[in-house]
Amino acid sequence: MKRVAIIPARGGSKRIPRKNIKPFFGQPMIGYSIRAAQESGLFDSIIVSTDDEEIADVARSFGADIPFMRPADLANDHAGTGAVVVHALQWFSQHGMAYDAACCIYATAPLLDPERLKEGWDRLQGKRFAFSVTSYAFPIQRALKKTADGSVDMFWPENLTKRSQDLEPAYHDAAQFYWGWSDAWVNGETAFSPISAPVILPRTQVVDIDTPEDWEVAEVTYRVLKGG
Repeated sequence: MKRVAIIPARGGSKRIPRKNIKPFFGQPMIGYSIRAAQESGLFDSIIVSTDDEEIADVARSFGADIPFMRPADLANDHAGTGAVVVHALQWFSQHGMAYDAACCIYATAPLLDPERLKEGWDRLQGKRFAFSVTSYAFPIQRALKKTADGSVDMFWPENLTKRSQDLEPAYHDAAQFYWGWSDAWVNGETAFSPISAPVILPRTQVVDIDTPEDWEVAEVTYRVLKGG
């Protein structure tokens, strides 16, 4: 059973320039994802899919492989993660190196625990995908919206008097990793569906880094958890 870790890391990040290799507590951000994959002991190969030579050099310095440079049409603001993974899997297949399963690991996941990757692999058995999720901090059934006249209303007014503990827990993508069988990736199957299993992470171990404010939150969280 051959498994590959695929870490997407394009060079054109705009809200946090060069965020994939920006220093984070003494090492480039992408180094945390590469090392988590290595420490899990799960993968026959750990590759970084990038269009950027500097990112490629940094990834190599941490022991990741760069078997190809990502084409420009998969390195713009609109290229999805799934398309990047499919490109990598098809490249391997065309070069006689097919993999049974692939784990897409985000390059900005400094809190990623190798044990969670192992849990994801275990959860994948009998499913098509398994990926990290975390719970919402507040019941989504009592969410509010701003109306056209500038006032406030509930999305679901029928939940106004219900106790929080009586409402069903809800989860969202934790933006760390996505396990999937190779044919599920290539066939474009939908991961956010009953064909997937969740790997539930504590909210304290999750930061989705898209903005400078997210980066600051990640620094504070890492410092508290790791003593950085």
